[in-house]
Amino acid sequence: MLLELNNVEVIYSDVILVLKGINMEVREGNIVALLGANGAGKTTTLKAISGLLHSEDGEVTAGTIHFQGQAINRAEPQDIVRMGLVQVMEGRRVLEHMTVEQNLIVGGNRHKGRAELKSALDRVYGYFPILKDMKNRVSGYLSGGEQQMMVIGRALMAKPVLILLDEPSLGLAPLIVAEIFDLVKKMREGEGVTFLVVEQNARMALGIADFGFVLENGRIVLSATGDELRENEDIKEFYLGMNLSGEVKSFKDVKHYKRRKRWLG
Repeated sequence: MLLELNNVEVIYSDVILVLKGINMEVREGNIVALLGANGAGKTTTLKAISGLLHSEDGEVTAGTIHFQGQAINRAEPQDIVRMGLVQVMEGRRVLEHMTVEQNLIVGGNRHKGRAELKSALDRVYGYFPILKDMKNRVSGYLSGGEQQMMVIGRALMAKPVLILLDEPSLGLAPLIVAEIFDLVKKMREGEGVTFLVVEQNARMALGIADFGFVLENGRIVLSATGDELRENEDIKEFYLGMNLSGEVKSFKDVKHYKRRKRWLG
């Protein structure tokens, strides 16, 4: 198994329990979706895996996280990146005053020598031709979609085995979102990269996911293949915005809907 979380508990500021006994598995070569409402603990789960909790006064206080068979829940973020596990943060964290190519090169510090770095850049430009056209442009002036492509490309520069992708659709137009998710599939096929994707656009995420988990109130409440989750009636109701007959629900239906989720019963 590429990534395993076993009974993981996370506490912030020594008092706030956010994750409660999380168990997850991510198989090599898969695209795995992690779904859930705001505040469910999705981003905390990613930061627990990537080692970024410490910067926010968070800590894995119970359980274990293994990547490629090695325990990483007490490892430093830079060491986790060197192992091939990279997180793309929510909100497109770009180095605004640097050019596109300089941003990409920042992610390529695992490459040795000029030739290897150039090969990595060419590979990224192959997936994102628009970035090659604007490689000398200051990244702070890019559109949201262009910045999202750049930060995913920057992650690819790190020779990743697993990419944690946090809300890639946030604030982007539907056509751009579709393009980015299509590129995720292409990178999985072309590079063999595994993806764990946190995404509120459940329809888009489940459209490419091999497997998925649903997180609510810090607990995994449902897990199944992507196909099974797409056909699950509760997922249709609460995440895909469809009623039991498969029709898209109106705002009025959503507002007054009172059926409880079976997993909370």
